[in-house]
Formats: sequence, structure tokens, C-alpha cells
Amino acid sequence: MSSIKLVLQDPVIVRDFLRTRTPYETAKTALFFYFVITQSLKFCRHVQARGITDSLRDSWTWTYKQVLLLALRVPSVQKDVQQQLNKARLDIEGKLVPQGVNVSRHLVLPDEGKSMEWIIAEMEKMDGELGTHADWKHGKLSGAVYHGGDDLSRVIVAAFERYTVSNPLHPDVFPAIRKMEAEIVSMCLRMYNNPDGAGTMTSGGTESIVMAIKTYRDWAREVKGITEPEMIVPATAHAAFDKGAAYMKVKVHLIPVDPVTRKVNIKRVRRAINRNTILLVGSAVNFPDGNQDDIVVLGELAAKHNIGLHVDCCLGSFIVPFLETAGLSDGEDGGAKYKLSPFDFRVRGVTSISCDTHKYGFAPKGSSVIMYRDAALRRHQYYITPYWTGGVYASPSLSGSRPGALIAGTWAAMQYMGSDGYLKSCREIVSCARTIANTITNSIPELYVLGSPPASVVAFGSKSPEVNVHEVGDAMSKKGWHLNALTGPAAVHIACTRLTLPLVDTFIADLKDSVQQAKLAPSGKGTMVALYGLGQSSPVGPDMVSEVATMFLDTLYKA
Repeated sequence: MSSIKLVLQDPVIVRDFLRTRTPYETAKTALFFYFVITQSLKFCRHVQARGITDSLRDSWTWTYKQVLLLALRVPSVQKDVQQQLNKARLDIEGKLVPQGVNVSRHLVLPDEGKSMEWIIAEMEKMDGELGTHADWKHGKLSGAVYHGGDDLSRVIVAAFERYTVSNPLHPDVFPAIRKMEAEIVSMCLRMYNNPDGAGTMTSGGTESIVMAIKTYRDWAREVKGITEPEMIVPATAHAAFDKGAAYMKVKVHLIPVDPVTRKVNIKRVRRAINRNTILLVGSAVNFPDGNQDDIVVLGELAAKHNIGLHVDCCLGSFIVPFLETAGLSDGEDGGAKYKLSPFDFRVRGVTSISCDTHKYGFAPKGSSVIMYRDAALRRHQYYITPYWTGGVYASPSLSGSRPGALIAGTWAAMQYMGSDGYLKSCREIVSCARTIANTITNSIPELYVLGSPPASVVAFGSKSPEVNVHEVGDAMSKKGWHLNALTGPAAVHIACTRLTLPLVDTFIADLKDSVQQAKLAPSGKGTMVALYGLGQSSPVGPDMVSEVATMFLDTLYKA
């Protein structure tokens, strides 16, 4: 290697070499070296971010996976796999698609329009065919339905009715909708301590996150000249970050979290930062286990390297901003310590925050807010083209036309609840979650709580070799609970809502019974055990799970 270096450094040798080459050969050689150098730099950055051990493990896993995929092409094996997938498809369709001769199917437009009475009756009939529509009101859910009460629902419906045909794409036609959207963003900015900031509404947390990624990609390209952007994301961050990165062609470095605290490994984050990094991500709180990343330290890194820091508060939404006022941000409860670290725009380095109004803000589904430290950064979120033959086209987010009724419903919900209503809701929901967490820690020795979740989510895993926590989840399903299964580690979580409040004792009793059932008589056939066991069984397991998930999505559109 040293002799090659000496040769390349000798100008006479290099000059004589170039003289013997045609311009075409010289260009081809230069292109070859350019390719080698750029790919080597990418490889070095990848290894630096992942670490040598993880890089070797990833390489081995990838190789092993390719061998298994080749084995799956053997006709006999392929036939067996296809039979299993067909069975899974039938199971999914059996659960989602109503069957029988009495099921009405509306596959074409009716020849004549139906009356309102007929439409309501048909909706009631469909609810009966597919199961009782009121099940969610029984409260045995993890998140999913963020119900602010029947009175609030009536307020939202009244707002819907008033602004049914409205569309913020036409602010001159619907000025009240424009005003309400601006006020919703303003209220959220003040809630997150940035009254001089900027933001927009979106259709949900995923769009808020995708818009943030788009914003940083365009900002980095314009301001820093970055054309191959990369972002650094905790393993516990929402999957929407991977989705947005796939859409926007941004490379993701997934960073592991501490197995005890569940916070992202800061040392690994620091190591992963390079000249192409455009964005760091932190959660307050994350979806899987409800814990919070160290936003202060992430902010210091972002400020030092002049890159973005997005804090995902989609789930924390209208809970975490009120924890401090509720007296629940720092303290001890039932022997467990709970502490919410600074997370909002008061933290140096935080440049954007996403907040779902349709979760603990109790607004109608399909509403979220993406906030930026200043309007200059928000400009990179916009799409504008002055060249369309239809005129100048400009939109603040992915959608062009948007339902103004949702904006009106969100504004109405926030006005109805007020700070006092959200404070009361925060206090009750967090107290409920901590009751569950403390009971698991102190009274269910087979289980443990992941980290120290400060807000509304509690995730629990098994510390007993005799108990499969996904068996526990399946046993809870038989008792009517709809909980979320997790992997890495295997766990189950509940996101407490106002619907959970009257059922906290029932949840604890059912959980204790389910642990004993999983311990003494595991079935091995439940949905969680089957699906998530498959996902972890081999390197091709995730591919099989993805295929099942694709079947599920296909079935959603089977009339």
C-alpha cells in the first residue's frame, strides 16, 4: 500500500502515465476512481454509524437470509409456504369480511338515490353484521379511541354540520376555516412554549412526520448542499420516520436504546453523525413503551452540528405539556420514580415538534399539527409551482383540498376543553397509567415495566422463563382487551385513555389472571404468539410477516 502511495505522489510517474492514456481512457479511469472513493466513503459512514460488530452481524444476517430465500424457492417448500399463507389469508378475511347470504353488498351505485332513513337503517344493519358498533365504549382498548365524552362529540358534530362543504384551499371562500386553522397552530405553539414559531395542520401524526423529513431534506439541500441526506432515529421512534424516509429518499441510521432506561444510546447517536446528517429524532413519549429520549442532550448535538432535531410528541400531545402543572413531571409514586425531562422549544437545538390533536386533544380523527422554531424553516415544507397551466399552485402540506370540517371540529374541541379540561384529563389518565405500572412492579412478579414511562403508556415484558408475554396478551384478548404487541424486547402495552379510567381495577385483575393462564396453560395459538413468534423465528420471518400484513391491507378493500 505504501509503495502505491509513493508512486501516486511522484509527479513524473503520474505525468508519464497520463500521457500514455487517451482522453476517453483518462475519463473512464477518473470515473472509476470517483466511484470507488464515493462508495468507500458511504461504506465508512455506514460502519461508523452501525459499529463494526453490528455491521458484521447485519452482513451475516443478510447472507443467511438470502440462503433461506433460495431454499424457499424449492417447489415442495414453496408449496407448503403458500398453503400456510393461503390459510392466513382466509383467517384474515374471516375476521374482517362479513360472510353469508344475508349480507348486503353495495358494489355499484343504486339506480335511484336512497332516503336518509334507509341509509341510517343500513348503517345499523352493517354494525350488526360486523359486530356491535358500541364495543369501543366499553373501554377495553389501548389508545385507538380518544373519546372526550358525549357532550364534546355533540360539539364536534355541530361544527361538522356547519362547515361540511368547507375547504381551506379556498381561504377567500371560507375565511373562518383559515382563521381557525391559524388559531389551532397558535394554541399548540404556545402550549409547547414557542409563541413566535410557525406550523401547519396535517391529517395526522404520520403526515406531520413526513412533512418534517421533507422540510429538513429541502433545507439541507438549499443551505448546506447535501444531496445524499441521512437521519438518525431511535429504534423506538415511530415507523412513520422510516415511511417518510422511504418517500423522501433519506437514509436512516436506526440507533438502539438503553435496555433499562429505554432512552436512545447517545454515544451511538454521536458516532453516527456525519457531513450528510440532516436530522436527529427524539420522542416525548415514544409509542412502543411510552418512554422519553434525552431531548436536552440531543438538542446539544443538533445545535453543535447545525442540524435539525425533531421531537415526536404525537402521542404525548396534550399530556406531556400539562405534566409539570399537574405536579406529575418529577417524583415518586408507589416506589417507582417518574421524571419528564425538558422536551419542548425551550430546549436549545429543538427545531420542530409534531403534536396530534386527535389523540389526547380529543379532536376528530385526521388532525395533527407540525410546529417549527421559525417561519423560515416552515417555508421548506411548502410545495409551490408557478408553471402550471391552471395557475399558480401552492399547498402547505401533502394534500391540496382538505376537509375544513375537521379543522372546525378540532378548533371546537380545543375551545370546549380549555387548559383546565386538559389538565384534569392529564392528571386522571397519567394517574391511571401509573396505577397499572406500580401494580405490575409490586404485585406481578412474572412481569416488569419497560423503563420508567412518565405519561399515559405502560409496556410490560416477562422476566419469568415460564411466561411468554405474548401468551399473556392473547389471554387478555380473550377477556375482551385490545392491546398492542411489541418486539425488541417482546412486550405488550396499553395506552390509557379516559375510557380506561373506570376499568383500571378490571384491567389489573384480568392481567393477573392472564399471567397465570399463560404460565399454567399456554395455548401457543393466539394471534400475538403466532404473528410475532413468526417474525422472530428466522431472518426471513419479517418477510413472512410483511406478506401477512400485505394480505391484511388487501382485505381492507375487499367488498
